[in-house]
Parts: sequence; C-alpha cells; structure tokens
Amino acid sequence: MTGMTSSARPFLNRRLAEFGTTIFAEMSALAARTGSINLGQGFPDTDGPEEIREAAVRALRDGRGNQYPPGPGVPELRTAVAAHQQRHYGLTYDPDTEVLVTAGATEAIAASLLALVEPGDEVVALEPYYDSYAACIAMAGGRRVPVTLRPHGGAFRLDLDELRAAVTDRTRLLLINTPHNPTGTVLTREELTAVAELAVERDLLVVTDEVYEHLVFDDAAHVPLATLPGMRERTVTISSSGKTFSFTGWKVGWVTAAPALVAAVRSAKQFLTYVSAGPFQYAVAEALNLPDSYFTALREDLRAKRDLLAAGLTEAGFEVFRPAGTYFVTTDIRPLGESDGFAFCRSLPERAGVVAIPNAVFYDHREEGAPFVRFAFCKQPETLREAGKRLAGLRKD
Repeated sequence: MTGMTSSARPFLNRRLAEFGTTIFAEMSALAARTGSINLGQGFPDTDGPEEIREAAVRALRDGRGNQYPPGPGVPELRTAVAAHQQRHYGLTYDPDTEVLVTAGATEAIAASLLALVEPGDEVVALEPYYDSYAACIAMAGGRRVPVTLRPHGGAFRLDLDELRAAVTDRTRLLLINTPHNPTGTVLTREELTAVAELAVERDLLVVTDEVYEHLVFDDAAHVPLATLPGMRERTVTISSSGKTFSFTGWKVGWVTAAPALVAAVRSAKQFLTYVSAGPFQYAVAEALNLPDSYFTALREDLRAKRDLLAAGLTEAGFEVFRPAGTYFVTTDIRPLGESDGFAFCRSLPERAGVVAIPNAVFYDHREEGAPFVRFAFCKQPETLREAGKRLAGLRKD
C-alpha cells in the first residue's frame, strides 16, 4: 500500500473534477509524437519583432526586472498600457490605480473571476468559449450559463434574445470575448451596444477578453466594451502581449478597469503569482509604443495567412467559416462525411499529418460543437501550404 492513502476521496477537488488535461496539451503532444504539422495550439512559429526581443535582453543585462517587480506591474508598462488604450480607443486610464499587469490574460481571467464571483453566482459566457473560462468559473464556485453562438450566413452569430433570457437574478457578470476564440467572430458595435444596455439595465459586471484586439480583418473593427455608454465603471478589460507581438511564452497580460475593480482583481492576483515576467514587462512596454505601421502589417500578414489556409481547407472539402478576427479558422467536417470532431482530430495526424482542435471541448452543449474543428493560421506560409496539400488527401480517403 506504499504511496496510497486511506481516503477513498479523489485527490482532485470536485470543482475541477470535470477538467482533465487541456485539449491543447493533448493535441500538441500528439503533433510531436507523430511529426505532424501543429495547427492546433495557437502559437506562432516565428518570434515577434527583433527590437522587442532585444529590449528584453537589454532589460536582463541592465538588471531591470530580475528581482521582484512591483505587484501591480512595472510603472513603464502600466503607463504604456494606459497610453495604448488612449491612442487606439480614446479610453483614459490612470496607470497607478486603473492598470494591473498579470501573468498573461489567463491569469487576468482567473484573478477577475476569483475576485468578483461568489459561490452560487451565475456567469453568462459565450459558447464556444476558451477552456480556461469554465475552469476559472468553477474555481470561483460560480455557475456558468452558456449562450451559444451559432452559424448563420457564413459566420457564428450571437442571439441577443437568448443572451437576455440567460440573465437571471442570480447573474453576477457577463464574460465576453471579442474577437472571439474559437469562431473568429468579431461582435459588431450594434451587438455590443445591446450587451452594454443589458449590463446597465440589470446592473451586471462585465469581464471582457480582448486579447485578439489587433487581429481583425477586412471590414471588421474591434470595439472595446468599455467605450460604450455606462460601461467604463462596470467593465474589466483584459488583453495581453502574446497574440499581438508573437511572444506567447512571455506571459505578459493586463487588466484595465475602474480603481475599485482593479483593487479587487489585484487582491486575488497577488495570491496567484504575485508578480511575473519582470524583464519582459519592460520589453512589452516598448512593444506597445510601436508605430501604427507595425499593427497594420500584422493584420495584413495574418489576413493573407487566413486566406491561404481557408483556400486549402475549402479545397480539401471542409465547410470554412472565414474569420473576421483572431488567428483561427473554424470548419465543419460534415461535408467530408464526418460528424465527430474528437474522433476526427485524434485520427487526423495519422490520416494527414496535421493536428487540429475539436471545437466541442469549448462547449457545455457538446452536441452543438460536435461537427466543428479549429485550425490555427499563425504559421509560416510554407507550413500552411504543406498542411493544405496534406489535407487534400482526405477527399481520397
């Protein structure tokens, strides 16, 4: 019995019992094991700007951030975040009281929900949702209430009536993500105005995940919820450097909100990591001050990659939902004679040498997401072309 305990109780607490290893870890391991092209996990296969990488090296060598940085984040980064919000959206935040630096957006989401949600509170989230949302709501003791985005006219759309119906007297906050992962939907100003009106009418807090704020294409425009009437004081806005600057391993994120909200989130965050990524914070401060040409070039590069992958997926026989934002393409596998995204993704490396993610993992209503599969296009063009060639063989299976 060595190594065993006398208790029959499971080691993992019941709040997290439904969450095993994340699908991203499982599929990335499968990619490595099979030598497949990994279009599953959303990380670029090249680093971001050389001058920003050098800024991190310079900070390390100068001894900036090698010891504990200030709990709320280094002043240079908090100032840069505030300047970014003003420059791009006309939002004014006090760097000292209304900005908090976190270990990526993932910690920002966790700290926000742990701080703002009491056991039994309901949290309305758009489904499909990034998988950490469900786990963080569970850790906070909240109850998630999904509102499903459904395909309509070539994109996934929010049913505003369904959203209103989901709000009850037990609803504490709305958890909004736009641009939306995994569907690539960018909520319109009209949709967000309706969300804002609902939040004001029902006196709800809103946590909004805007990590893909600069990754919008064609005629889409990112509208921060905090810019809408009545939302500045009730919205916790979350973003990060990983997606915008292609340094996902640095894990530098931030929260902007009114002082009382930031103070609440900081109270939870200080007992999670306390601080993180000291030298990288200085580098990200420089990144946020890059000229507009950087952000324009980023969008154009990703738009071209989106089109390249979308064309390959269409040629391979998938129904493709062309995303208006993020760096993911959602597809429907039913035209290929498939209907089970899990089985399809687990067999795809052997069949085609490509890894993707089954969207069903992002749903409470698994059947709603069963036929949908997500591919990441934040890769080199030659990688995307090769993936398209490999996937073309599915038609011949």
